[in-house]
Amino acid sequence: MGKIVQCVPNYSEGRDLAKIERIVAPYKRREGVKLLSCEPDPDYNRTVVTVIGDPEGVAEAVIESAGIAAELIDMTAHRGEHSRMGATDVVPFIPIKEMGMDECVKLAQRVGEALATQHGIPVFLYEEAATKPERTNLAKVRKGQFEGMPEKLRDPQWQPDYGRAEIHPRAGVTAVGARMPLVAYNIDLDTSNIEIGKKIAAAIRHSGGGFRYIKAGAVETKGIVQVTMNITNYKKTSIYRVFETVKMEARRYGVGVTGSEVVGMVPMEALIESVEYYLGLYGFSKEKVLETHLMD
Repeated sequence: MGKIVQCVPNYSEGRDLAKIERIVAPYKRREGVKLLSCEPDPDYNRTVVTVIGDPEGVAEAVIESAGIAAELIDMTAHRGEHSRMGATDVVPFIPIKEMGMDECVKLAQRVGEALATQHGIPVFLYEEAATKPERTNLAKVRKGQFEGMPEKLRDPQWQPDYGRAEIHPRAGVTAVGARMPLVAYNIDLDTSNIEIGKKIAAAIRHSGGGFRYIKAGAVETKGIVQVTMNITNYKKTSIYRVFETVKMEARRYGVGVTGSEVVGMVPMEALIESVEYYLGLYGFSKEKVLETHLMD
């Protein structure tokens, strides 16, 4: 295989497994595309899918899948803990092998235009594909969520990059972009007090004066509170550093950390850094990981 692109589409359905199976089916049957993971979360009511493959095949599979999601997901009835504005909420393309960021931007543009023309879904381009500075940050694009999008689209500053300035009545709006790999990471607190989670999230995220490469919030899920985040540059903000900081902040409120989870795929390098820290290793690298040689 030559060029390889990764795509991590997020769908606003995490409870109905039959629907999810139909939505991800295009990734299973298309040649040159490999479905790496499909992770539904009933509390978030969201499914994160990770696929890799040749750019053409991945693009076509995403377009087909988004059409199925538009038929099966009714955003007017959607409820969940995660912010969302569309049935296919966000579609990021990530360069993996023999792919430049400029190629991922072109792929995002092509898929965004197809979602608008074939499925009637208005599309915003974000991150490296953004057409305006204020559209780089996904949180700003999604602000208002599905319920606030009709009014937002009436603002001349928020005309979609593709499609009409009207939400799809069931499928809402989709963000399509290009970015480097990130780590979607959640930390569990042994409390049901969402205000504590919000304070901790504010302390670690960049907009609150925390880590430069952290976007964080708090949600109630499974009877506890999670500090949920994206680590947008794991090479400059390590997983272990964020985990230890959350533990430290939680102690201020008499709260403990009970565990954490990675959503989707994670680069091996990001995990190796944490192994080095917690085991006190020195002179360690991925070359000492047996499986890296088995994959050669």
